[in-house]
Amino acid sequence: MKTLRLKKNEDRRLRAGHLWIYSNEIDTKATPLKEFTAGEEVRVEAHDKTPLGIAYVNPHSLITARLFSRRLSARLDRDYFREKLQNALALRTRLYTKPYYRMVFSEGDGLPGLIIDRFNETLAIQINTAGMELKKDLILETLSEILPEIKAVLFRNDSPARLQEGLETEIIAGFGEPPQKILLEENNTLFHAPLWEGQKTGWFYDHRLNRSRLKDYVASKNVLDVFSYLGGWGIEAAVFGAKSVVCVDASSLASDWIKENAELNQVADRVNVICEDAFDALKKLHQEKKTFDVIILDPPAFVKKQKDKKEGFLAYQRINELALKLLAPEGILVSCSCSMHMSFEDLLQAIRRATLQAHCELQLLERGHQAPDHPVHIAIPETDYLKMVIGRKVQR
Repeated sequence: MKTLRLKKNEDRRLRAGHLWIYSNEIDTKATPLKEFTAGEEVRVEAHDKTPLGIAYVNPHSLITARLFSRRLSARLDRDYFREKLQNALALRTRLYTKPYYRMVFSEGDGLPGLIIDRFNETLAIQINTAGMELKKDLILETLSEILPEIKAVLFRNDSPARLQEGLETEIIAGFGEPPQKILLEENNTLFHAPLWEGQKTGWFYDHRLNRSRLKDYVASKNVLDVFSYLGGWGIEAAVFGAKSVVCVDASSLASDWIKENAELNQVADRVNVICEDAFDALKKLHQEKKTFDVIILDPPAFVKKQKDKKEGFLAYQRINELALKLLAPEGILVSCSCSMHMSFEDLLQAIRRATLQAHCELQLLERGHQAPDHPVHIAIPETDYLKMVIGRKVQR
């Protein structure tokens, strides 16, 4: 096994528990990157040759290596995957009585670069690194061993992260015949989701607990669900007793799925869909002098990279301002961010500025986080990405 050596003092983050090694942290004179192949397993050493663990490397990526074990004897072999996958499965079966969850959350489960979502007898897998790509067949074999009931696997390998790793993007069957449409259950609500054509792996389990909190706020209320996607928030609000729900999404495909999911849960008479850009839709609703008792904002990541933070921050501020202007007095705002580069404090600051523009105040009632099937690696803040705020509007 080849050695990857770090520059002097560049081992501090790894010693503190982080798993990533950036290209500028590597002593390329002692260990030239051109000597490594993408996905190769390497022994990582500090500048003084102290061993730090075992990683896989990609000399073409900004994150050049990802540590997967502190044990020098570890390898990405069948035993390793069996141990990690069984451990991940044990957590989910402890948390959930039904087989609908994120089964593997990358670094959070000790499997950097690997995402697996479970939809009963179907798995959607996303591989984002060259190291995991080389082990694709072994991952499938190990999954078949520990989950013999799985009938189909779809590789949703269309993430932009793969391009940064020098990998092709593709959506292909791993084995079996993955269906075009899958059925899932969340918070006693049923959903159909597009497995092949949907966003990411088809569904977003990370907001499960946050969506469950709607129960205390939506009964007999008029609800606006913005950036609705398949209607996760809006349909659950209707199931929880909302008087009416308006879902807003710019995708005509998503709008059709919202209608299908409303019928699936027998709430179609209380759910309407606006297929339009969210900012434009909210402006029109304001011009029409519409108001809502509960407004949910669950936008895509406005801050995809650190350099986008200023512009993205303003987008969060603006969408919250538009929502607050539509919110009835004493109404409830549910505001979310999935931007890794936006901290909780950043989101709160964007909302504070939005309240000034909307000439109101907001009582902070609750803070939300990603569900426990998306475990945070305590030393990797990048895995702690999801934020949710529930606030109550108060006139100034």
